[in-house]
Amino acid sequence: MIDEHDHHDHDHPHVHRSPPRPDQDDTLTYYRAMEAAVRELLIDKGIVTAEDVRREVEDMDGRNAGRGAAMVARAWLDPEYKARMLADGSRAAEELGLDVGPLRLIVVENTDDVHNVIVCTLCSCYPRMLLGLPPDWYKSRNYRSRVVREPRNVLAEFGTLIPDEVRIRVHDSTADMRYMVAPKRPEGTEGLSEDELANLVTRDSMIGVALAQAPKK
Repeated sequence: MIDEHDHHDHDHPHVHRSPPRPDQDDTLTYYRAMEAAVRELLIDKGIVTAEDVRREVEDMDGRNAGRGAAMVARAWLDPEYKARMLADGSRAAEELGLDVGPLRLIVVENTDDVHNVIVCTLCSCYPRMLLGLPPDWYKSRNYRSRVVREPRNVLAEFGTLIPDEVRIRVHDSTADMRYMVAPKRPEGTEGLSEDELANLVTRDSMIGVALAQAPKK
């Protein structure tokens, strides 16, 4: 399913960004200058402090796919939690102490009949709070345009072969709504703990371009 939406690129600089590190390109671009000006204005007005900015950047740097993986692993073990997660992803994240902010999180489940994949056709909207920074290929025009038109071929290029009888649904994120895929639990993982199961859930499997795999023996 493709949801029509009207939004703009969400990769512009944000207010809560730290100054460039020594190993980064420190060229003063238009957007960097705007970010610095807004940040300094907010600090001068007492709306935020430099410490607030530092803590926010530290929190952003600490985000990775382990957060989303924790939700999936819990759902694999707890059918009641799974039902709540599919009904209201944002609230289910909060149950595990994960803050998704004001965005609406929708979790879509892969089954024997349906395989889901997510995209943002206009920019790079993505559940960063649960998966970390989006990979470069997710933001590329090639992926954003082709996964909508020929998802089965795109998935095959990732090495993910979906049987013809399985329907593929493409979900288009919007400015105020994010999707996350709950991959199918691999066979042969019945005796694994929640932490062990979470280690099987990758970023790409929660985007939908890969499958969760059982540990190699």
